[in-house]
Amino acid sequence: MTALAHERPETMTESLSLAQNGSELDEVVWQVWKASELPEGYRAEIIEGAIEVSPTGRFSHAQVVNRLRDALVIFLHDSEHGAWNDTHVIHALRAWIPDGLVAPRDAELAEAEDGLGIKASAVQMIVEVVSPGKRNQDRDRVRKRREYARAGIPVYVIIDDYDGQGAVTLFTGPHPDKADWEDIHRVPYGTDVTIPEGPAKGFVIGEEITGRKRA
Repeated sequence: MTALAHERPETMTESLSLAQNGSELDEVVWQVWKASELPEGYRAEIIEGAIEVSPTGRFSHAQVVNRLRDALVIFLHDSEHGAWNDTHVIHALRAWIPDGLVAPRDAELAEAEDGLGIKASAVQMIVEVVSPGKRNQDRDRVRKRREYARAGIPVYVIIDDYDGQGAVTLFTGPHPDKADWEDIHRVPYGTDVTIPEGPAKGFVIGEEITGRKRA
């Protein structure tokens, strides 16, 4: 017990100092991210306090993203919400670029205060299409899963060619304090996933979007 106690900050002042340093570092990372200029074909996100640079997805990745967005546009055509992609979602000095999301069409409801993207509190659903490579897979399956839960995004969907023979995982009921989700529903390709809540309630993600049946 004594050894464990010594692993924690000894005083409240020390605890506050650590929190302040963390806040200052987040601000530095935020300013560096805003000033960054990347070569064409690359994008930068702030995920769990670190800037992550990744290339634009492959053609197969773009196909799934485009099918998703096209289907969402049709589904939401009479809604006050629209299908968005290729824009930042901003939350607490974090910046993410999801492959697809649902948010209000009205700029006054959606635009982040700094004008750099859409505020996370306006986003009702996020979809990520997983790219090959362990780092890319960990980003969507682990780090962004935690970040979107912390931001209280109501619905998160992962379309993942690299999960077994391919799978879609639906996350609902975010717990921001735990950085996790109440309900997680994973189904293999070939089985439809229906969005259970929000503006996209009833929207189906199936073979028409994933492009693949279960092997």
